Amino acid sequence: MTMRKLVRVALCLAALIIPAAQAQISDNAVRIGVMTDESGPYADSAGAGSVLAARMAAEDFGGAVRGKPIEILHADTLNKPDVASATARRWFDADGVDAIIDLPVTPIALAVQEIAKQKNRTVMITAAAASEFTSKFCSPVSTHWAETPTRSPPVPPARCWRPAATPGSSSPSTRRSASRWSGMRRRS
Repeated sequence: MTMRKLVRVALCLAALIIPAAQAQISDNAVRIGVMTDESGPYADSAGAGSVLAARMAAEDFGGAVRGKPIEILHADTLNKPDVASATARRWFDADGVDAIIDLPVTPIALAVQEIAKQKNRTVMITAAAASEFTSKFCSPVSTHWAETPTRSPPVPPARCWRPAATPGSSSPSTRRSASRWSGMRRRS
């Protein structure tokens, strides 16, 4: 899944959520912050490409959500959780950012997710791949989107994903998960 497709999903989610949460849009604009590694070891796999993908996705989406213009901001985390936290806090408090996406490594994603919980803003974790984001660190303000490192199905884009049912399980939600994802295979 490309960053561009992930940003499209984020924008679609924003379009669905905005009618119920109109007061949460800051300053009559939908501001999405791309918090990424622009200068360190993950700059090639994220960095400027993530920022460009976000801008292209916003443009593909029409440049607006329910009549509100989409603005893409970006910042370099320097791969430091304290820098990422300070940036997230500034974005939410002063710059009117409505959502933060990307978050390249687990410590940074955890730090930003904590700020987002305090501010009741959303984060879409698309680069940190720790499975604990969909279990132990599951939060109502975050969405974790990552591929598993094996040939198993990708982790679905969900707030709190539960693994597929084991044989003999009677839980309806796990049966739905098992049937929904059992036919998927990871693309090479």
